[in-house]
Amino acid sequence: MFDQARARIAGRFGRVEPRAAARAYLLGLLSNVERKNCWQLAEQAGHSRPGPMQRLLRYARWDADAVRDDLRAYTAEHLGADGAVLVVDETGFLKKGRASAGVQRQYTGTAGRIENSQVGVFLALATSRGRALIDRRLYLPEQSWCSDPERRHAAGLPEDIQFTTKPRLAGEMIAAALDTGITASWVTGDEAYGQDPQLRAALEARGTGYVLAAACPPRPVSATAPETVRKARATTTGPGSTSAPTNTATCSSVATAPPVNSPSTCAGHPQRWPCPNWSASPVSAGASRSASRPPRARPDSTTTR
Repeated sequence: MFDQARARIAGRFGRVEPRAAARAYLLGLLSNVERKNCWQLAEQAGHSRPGPMQRLLRYARWDADAVRDDLRAYTAEHLGADGAVLVVDETGFLKKGRASAGVQRQYTGTAGRIENSQVGVFLALATSRGRALIDRRLYLPEQSWCSDPERRHAAGLPEDIQFTTKPRLAGEMIAAALDTGITASWVTGDEAYGQDPQLRAALEARGTGYVLAAACPPRPVSATAPETVRKARATTTGPGSTSAPTNTATCSSVATAPPVNSPSTCAGHPQRWPCPNWSASPVSAGASRSASRPPRARPDSTTTR
C-alpha cells in the first residue's frame, strides 16, 4: 500500500532527486526513529548529512496542497464506507525558538500546559475499514503573527494572510473534504469546536450529522426546545488535547444534528440525552477518539438535533 500511495504522488515532484528524498522522508516518518527531524531522518535513509531532507522541505519545488489532494482522494478510495466519520482535532509541537511560523507561548496538550509551541488543526477520516489523516492547517495567532507583517515576511508567510480561528480552520477542511466527494455521516470534535455556533450551523446547513463536545450547553435552537440537561462534574480536557482547559468543572457533551437522512425521531428539535461515555456516539467516532488519544474524563449528557 505504501508503494501505491507513493506512486499516486510521485508526479508532484518534477525531478528524481526530490522524488527519492520524499520517499526516504516518508519511510523515516513511518520508522521507529525517536526524533523525526532532518538529521535523524537523513541517518535513517543512509545519508551522512541532512541536506537532502532540508532541500526537500525548504527549496524543492512541489505543491504540498496538491499532494494533500492526491492522498485525500486515495484515502477515500481505499477507506470509504457507510457510516464514515470526519474527526477534527488539534495537536501542539513544542519549539525552542521563535522563528517557526505560528510559534508562541500557548496552551498545548502535548505538554499539558502553556509552552512555546506551534499548533496545527487536523482532519481525519475514520471508517470501519481504517482511519487516516486527510488534511491539516497551521494555526497562526492573531497578535503575535497575523498582525506582525515583518515577522510574517521573515517566516515566508503570504502577505495577505488573515487571522482564522481554529473552528474556522476545521470548517474549511471539512467543507473541502465533503466538496471533493468524501461521504461522511458524522463529524466529531472536542469542546474547542463544539462551542463554535458557526461550525455547527455550517454542518447543519449541509445536512451532516455531528457529535461535538462543549464546555456548556448551547443555546436552544427554538423557544419550544427543552434544555434540561444532567451535568457531571467532569472536565473535557486532558493530556491528549491542545484545547485550553475550561474554567469550570461542570461540562456537558453535545451530540447535535443527526445526518439529514437519519431516521432519528428527534430530528427537528434539540433534546438532551444521557451519554455516560463516547460509546453512545457513532462507532467509528468513538473508536477513532479512543485510539488517537489517552483516556479523558467524559461528560454525561448530549444534545441531539
